[in-house]
Amino acid sequence: DVLGIWVRCITCCLTPPRPLHLLYCLSMFVGTVMRKIKSRTWKKQRYFRLQEDCMTIWYKSKKAGNTHSTFSVGDVEAVREGHQSEVLLSIADEFPPDRCFTLVFRGRRGNLDLVADSSGEAQSWIKGIRKLIDNLEHMGQREKLDQWICDWFKKADKNRDGQMNFKEVQDLLKMMNVDMNEHHALRLFTTADKSQSGTLEDDEFVLFYKMLTQREDVLRVFQEYSGDGQKLTLQDLKDFLREEQLREDGVQQYALKLIERYEPSDTARMLQVMTFDGFLMYLTSPEGSIFNPTMVELYQDMTQPLCHYFISSSHNTYLLEDQIRGHSSVEGYIRALKRGCRCVEVDCWDGPNEEPIVYHGHTFTSKIFFKDVVTVLGNYAFKASQYPVILSIENHCSVEQQKVMAQHLTQILGDKLLKTPLHGKFPIGLPSPEDLKGKILLKGKKIGGLEDSMNGVVDDSLMGEVSDEEETAEFNDDHHRNDSIRLSKELSDCVVYCKSVHFSSFKHSQIHSKFYEISSFTESKARKHIREAGAEFVLHNARQLSRVYPSGLRTDSSNFNPQDMWNAGCQIVALNFQTAGVEMDLNDGLFSQNGHCGYVLKPAFMRNIDERFDPENPQNGGYKPLSLSIQVISGQQLPKVNIKEGSIIDPLVRVEIHGVPLDQAKQETRYIDNNGFNPVWYDTLQFTIHIPELALVRFVVEDYDKTSKNDFVGQFTLPFTCIQPGYRHIHLLSKDGTSIPPSSLFVHVRITKLT
Repeated sequence: DVLGIWVRCITCCLTPPRPLHLLYCLSMFVGTVMRKIKSRTWKKQRYFRLQEDCMTIWYKSKKAGNTHSTFSVGDVEAVREGHQSEVLLSIADEFPPDRCFTLVFRGRRGNLDLVADSSGEAQSWIKGIRKLIDNLEHMGQREKLDQWICDWFKKADKNRDGQMNFKEVQDLLKMMNVDMNEHHALRLFTTADKSQSGTLEDDEFVLFYKMLTQREDVLRVFQEYSGDGQKLTLQDLKDFLREEQLREDGVQQYALKLIERYEPSDTARMLQVMTFDGFLMYLTSPEGSIFNPTMVELYQDMTQPLCHYFISSSHNTYLLEDQIRGHSSVEGYIRALKRGCRCVEVDCWDGPNEEPIVYHGHTFTSKIFFKDVVTVLGNYAFKASQYPVILSIENHCSVEQQKVMAQHLTQILGDKLLKTPLHGKFPIGLPSPEDLKGKILLKGKKIGGLEDSMNGVVDDSLMGEVSDEEETAEFNDDHHRNDSIRLSKELSDCVVYCKSVHFSSFKHSQIHSKFYEISSFTESKARKHIREAGAEFVLHNARQLSRVYPSGLRTDSSNFNPQDMWNAGCQIVALNFQTAGVEMDLNDGLFSQNGHCGYVLKPAFMRNIDERFDPENPQNGGYKPLSLSIQVISGQQLPKVNIKEGSIIDPLVRVEIHGVPLDQAKQETRYIDNNGFNPVWYDTLQFTIHIPELALVRFVVEDYDKTSKNDFVGQFTLPFTCIQPGYRHIHLLSKDGTSIPPSSLFVHVRITKLT
């Protein structure tokens, strides 16, 4: 009924409600027929509708049948208006841009391209979904919990009568990963059924959920510091913050801030005390997270030379799948750049009608136009970070099409493209990320040196042959390819601080290399150098940039371990961003600090050319090791990994240390039988960390299986230096690196100096 829809629009969607937003929501609740577009030839009508929870969008074919699909608004990262995807661009002549929009999902899920019947209907969905996303992003802890409870109620209420009988509750417990005996479940059900109706309604279900999720583990900590077991006085809270969370400065002000921010009771806030509910909300908030919130923000010195930073880097960025038959797409660049990637790659080849194309040469991967990649770069380079983007060009084009490339770069990027040294002066070293904010740097071949181009001595006679050492030689790492390509002056002039050169030896580089030169290494070559001359590699990387890329044998787009390369100070460690796994978890973990800006300052001992750090033998440098003790206490609402009905996980937690070889380690807890909802371990894992500045800590939850490989449940990776000690929650991420609230681990962390 219309009145019911209006009420839902006001209560669910809008804070504060505005008439225009109400109309958008109303249109979404009623539903709309739109075309779902997959290609020029695949265009099918679907009926879309926002469900009552204001979180789920339901859609189905117009044809008869019950098959339908749903997705959560929480899975949508952004809404793009107009012809903002390759699919919609391909049908631009058929449908005007004001009727077209694209839903971009988090993680590696494909886009949903839609065409509405009118621009008004398109706007209703575009603005409506954006409003819902905005509401979600600004939800407080309590609102998120309420939403979570509401979602479960709707899933369990099979006959949609707004009530839940005991059979529905039993089914719900299985859905929630809870293995509970019938007697205990019935006791909780009867206690919550205050009306004695034999069913649970709204408030009764909330009570049932609260009994189910009672945090005995957190209550133990609370009662240890509470004088009366009911509340924490200001002094109690200060004692907890000092003794457990190791807070040293401004403890009184911080305690008052926590009460003000997380205590739900007005009376308690007025009395400057914290109840258990407030304590739990603090511990599950970003301030109670294992990741130090001050290090999530930009906190590092950004004025050092470019070679003093690790730089988030992508390999063959245009590929969304494998390296042989995979789909090439500008979406690869959009996704990488929005994740904070600061070095993207293009493989350029001669294309039709004098238009250079991008694809993985000599393979069956599809092709895209170079000018489309440059357009996307201009549009998305600085959305996630203002710090410079390096465009790494593998150039296989004729001189004529190289001129076209230079033209596209100059015309499309304009002032964003750096074509001359900063301030017009010959530099004595690499500029900093701060100096280069908002700039796109080209990495590629250059005729002559930077000195020559600044003195104006490069002429057409130098337009001749430049050695090419790029990736087509990957299949044979030991045979250096010495083919030559002719290079156009126009493209050469676009290269300033990142001139690609062949690497001969560390001794040769030390004597002859220029600070603006950069060499590329296959993963196997890089490992060989680290083994044989690790300290020299670190020194080389203190002076200039290095790039490491995956072996050509990785045709499945798998990744190598980037940690090995970071240990040697390699800045541009290029990974296949499209492939989920431990390697991308490490990359995401390292670059999750410092404002997700794509640049992380290397440790001082890797920047100082007077120090000699060898990653293979770090103990020779006199570094003082630390002890890391992690007590894994409990898990909360872990996701199901097996969709088989009645299947409940047997979770275990593995903690992995990734760092220099001496620090590499992993330990596991016991597994807990049949409990993914609230497993409790109290298992303590101990590690020794020799080089904390390079260590990453990865928490992995798996479903134990005694007959086959354990199933992945969730993970979280962070730099060791970003860990907050004390009682902390770890908010788990999916295989794709997206959050899976409210799944978490509760741990106690201690870091001490080893004497």
